[in-house]
Amino acid sequence: MRRIIAYLVRFAVILIGYVVGSLAASAFLNALFLGYFGYVLEPGHPTIVPALYFSVPFVALFVAYFAFMPSAVVILVAEVLGRRDWLFYALGGAVVAIVFLGFAHNAGDANFDVTATNARLAVVGSGMVGGIFYWLSSGRWAGSWRREPLPDPEA
Repeated sequence: MRRIIAYLVRFAVILIGYVVGSLAASAFLNALFLGYFGYVLEPGHPTIVPALYFSVPFVALFVAYFAFMPSAVVILVAEVLGRRDWLFYALGGAVVAIVFLGFAHNAGDANFDVTATNARLAVVGSGMVGGIFYWLSSGRWAGSWRREPLPDPEA
């Protein structure tokens, strides 16, 4: 019974890490595009900070939606292999972003395709940031459920 609880706790930690990674990727993407369009992230600016309060979680919904299946594969591989280094998760985030870009290119909708090199690099960079923040929140304990068996009390 303790083993099942350990699995459920690890699954909850993975979901929390996925939410944190999606929010971090969204924040990075928002910051890059604000900088690209000439806005400066100043602490006292009256319009940018409230806009980020709305746009970061809103864009994170799309990031989490489009990155779910490739991220699930990367997370599953990391859990099975017990990978705990930040570079694996950063490169895994880049792979997830490249898979998304390939999906967007093959979707058949010209308005959905990402064609600008700056935008493609921004998406890959945000995938890497999301992977690193996933590692910070839950990837450092990957494979911990496989190391030592939890004994069930015989009482």
